[in-house]
Amino acid sequence: MKVKLLRYTPDPELLCGAAALTSSKTEGTSDIIEKLDLEKAKRIVRRVTSYGHESVIEHASFTFSLEGISRAMTHQLVRHRIASYTQQSQRYVAYDTLGHYVTPPSISQSPKAKKIFEKTLMQISEAYQKLLKDGISKEDARFILPNAAKTNIVVTMNARELRHFFRLRCCQRSQWEIREVAIEMLRQVKKVAPSLFENAGPSCVELGYCPEGAMKPEVCNIAEIKKRFEEL
Repeated sequence: MKVKLLRYTPDPELLCGAAALTSSKTEGTSDIIEKLDLEKAKRIVRRVTSYGHESVIEHASFTFSLEGISRAMTHQLVRHRIASYTQQSQRYVAYDTLGHYVTPPSISQSPKAKKIFEKTLMQISEAYQKLLKDGISKEDARFILPNAAKTNIVVTMNARELRHFFRLRCCQRSQWEIREVAIEMLRQVKKVAPSLFENAGPSCVELGYCPEGAMKPEVCNIAEIKKRFEEL
């Protein structure tokens, strides 16, 4: 898989800091942002978001290219509705080799499971190609393609929705593929807007405890998880 931050709102921390001051100043935001320096803007963002007022960081948006991920993963991703998506279409893109599919680690690490998986995918690929050769359109032949089929998708989220996304998808209980993508997305946005994503990560990083209750994974050590995301 490949995760790449393509574009983001210029000076996102400065913009969000100016937006936060707008509610308490007589000046307009156009004047506020001209006088505001970056370090002060970061302090304002940290203070305001620490109160739970996260609406001000909705003004900054981030666009990612997610490439070579499975349809199983994107089915989860698009459930995050406060976002914009453009996905590779199976109506126009054909699948013809094993290289067009994602293999889960649990399967690739088991010779027996891998053999079954690859044999099945090969049969699906052959059947798919036969349908195309028989004149069936891609949009109809795609009905036999599995969740393992690779896809590319562009996703844009604002900073507030990204933080929500990270709370859910960076968690150990999240499915492995979307978790890997979420962690890499977080790593990249922290480089360009650190104050917007301070303490971002799974819910336990912000809360100090696991909100999953009885569903909490036994492998979770909250102190270690918090340290890992602070150092991300």
